[in-house]
Amino acid sequence: MTSHYLVNARELQIKMAQGAKPGEGGELPGKKVFPDIAKTRGTTAGVGLISPPPHHDIYSIEDLAELIHDLKNSNRDARVSVKLVAEVGVGTVAAGVAKAHADVVLISGHDGGTGASPLSSIKHAGGPWELGLAEAHQTLVLNNLRSRIYVETDGQLKTGRDVAVAALLGAEEFGFATAPLVVLGCIMMRVCHLNTCPVGVATQDPRLRKRFSGDPDHVVNFMRFIAQELREIMAKLGFRKVEDMVGRTDKLIPWKAIEHWKARGLDLTPILHRPDVGAEVGRFRQHDQDHGLDKSLDVTHILELCRPAIERGAKVKAELPIKNVNRVVGTITGSEITKKHGPAGLPEDTVRIKFNGSAGQSFGAFIPKGVTLELEGDANDYFGKGMSGGKLIVYPPKGSTFIAEENIIIGNVALYGATAGEIFVRGMAGERFAVRNSGVNAVVEAVGDHGCEYMTGGRVVVLGKTGRNFAAGMSGGIAYVLDEAGDFSTRCNPELVGLSKLQDPDEIEEVWKLIQRHQAFTQSERAAKILADWKNFVPKFVKVLPEDFARVQKSLKKVQDQGLTGDEAIMAAFEENVKGGH
Repeated sequence: MTSHYLVNARELQIKMAQGAKPGEGGELPGKKVFPDIAKTRGTTAGVGLISPPPHHDIYSIEDLAELIHDLKNSNRDARVSVKLVAEVGVGTVAAGVAKAHADVVLISGHDGGTGASPLSSIKHAGGPWELGLAEAHQTLVLNNLRSRIYVETDGQLKTGRDVAVAALLGAEEFGFATAPLVVLGCIMMRVCHLNTCPVGVATQDPRLRKRFSGDPDHVVNFMRFIAQELREIMAKLGFRKVEDMVGRTDKLIPWKAIEHWKARGLDLTPILHRPDVGAEVGRFRQHDQDHGLDKSLDVTHILELCRPAIERGAKVKAELPIKNVNRVVGTITGSEITKKHGPAGLPEDTVRIKFNGSAGQSFGAFIPKGVTLELEGDANDYFGKGMSGGKLIVYPPKGSTFIAEENIIIGNVALYGATAGEIFVRGMAGERFAVRNSGVNAVVEAVGDHGCEYMTGGRVVVLGKTGRNFAAGMSGGIAYVLDEAGDFSTRCNPELVGLSKLQDPDEIEEVWKLIQRHQAFTQSERAAKILADWKNFVPKFVKVLPEDFARVQKSLKKVQDQGLTGDEAIMAAFEENVKGGH
């Protein structure tokens, strides 16, 4: 997610899981990663993409609350939605989502999903949206949380009657996906993952895409029929507004349904229960969430300082104290720069702010090009999350007596999903450093477990030890690890990557320049020692290169040597790889 992408959104959804396959991730095979898909995803054409089941920045409801807060800072005008799966206990999670200040909670049923979902998951995982929705609505009402959050549901809603039932069970927003897809021409072949869709819906193959016969007007017409049927049902029930229907389970009469011999003995009372609460407790969304943005350091200090840069691109330099209660510092300012100056941002170092102290979570999240944040102190988790071209520098306070490279200076999940920019960290990073990094160049002096996991782009230079499981799921970018002890191979996950010595003169120069910049910005003694004895340190570097990425890069160099450039060269390299069976 880039800053430009985020500021242009009307709603940002955190998909905790998918209704049709809860707890599972997704994979896009390399042959479906066409150049335009790769450009959008910030990755390499022809290299498969892995979306793992866990969110590596969410291990608790507090982590989820932080991400909601991050996204709200990245775009103060967008709604933040959280998607949950309809299953036992979803009500408790929905209550947590409401307390975490999400604007919308979506309860997704098991009947939805594309043809790329495994059949075993569609048949045996998740639950019906009716059960999850009833539980979520009742729990929110019982805890007096329902009035501050929209409740949405989806999972094979097809008719106006489905919408009416969903509203009566507690929803006020409704998601349609499969039905509009069928209206656009989908014939449910369930080969979405094979790139062979015969009607051109779920494919990037230009020949098959020509067969697509859908028209936006078809979807408009379908939704008009849905609305018309809903209005007729509302008229029969005596409702004028959808809000009046929310949670009115007394209008659902189950007797005809359960008189059938197959359903005899079913007790639907728990689903149709209406919590007995006072009239002051709201049963549909009536109040805005308080995101506390007015208390942020950006709103109280930084925005005004950076006004000349935002409005006319003038250079700004400042120094401020920072505490660990100051979260997502720089993000609101960065979003205002992106709104005004677009994806290109500003010239490097237009905004340069130095902070002294301990930074809170998500320091420098989503900052665009032109913003440099320097921190003399330390930082919490999510340092540089989603960085979009900015620069972050962190080093211990002057006069510190500890050895920087042996002490943690930034927390876990730094650079999560970052797309562009540079960071220089004088000291150790916590776990999952650069997980899902898609383009940032980083220098760090040591990292914890799971470094560079699921990385798809950028360069990472580690000037010291790494934890276990380095490079798991790494499909792009390159890491250079200084392996003085000679045991890095035992801590690296070899499934997708190859290890080699640093031998190419151009690469040696590139790594030298990154370390030199690191030393200049942070006054790193570790970097100074390496640069002073460069010839002896070069053989100790291990290059970590994803094998599929290396193959595609080799093809790209081959077509470039033939005279092709730009998008033409990328497309030619992609086609060569697909024809080669990769």
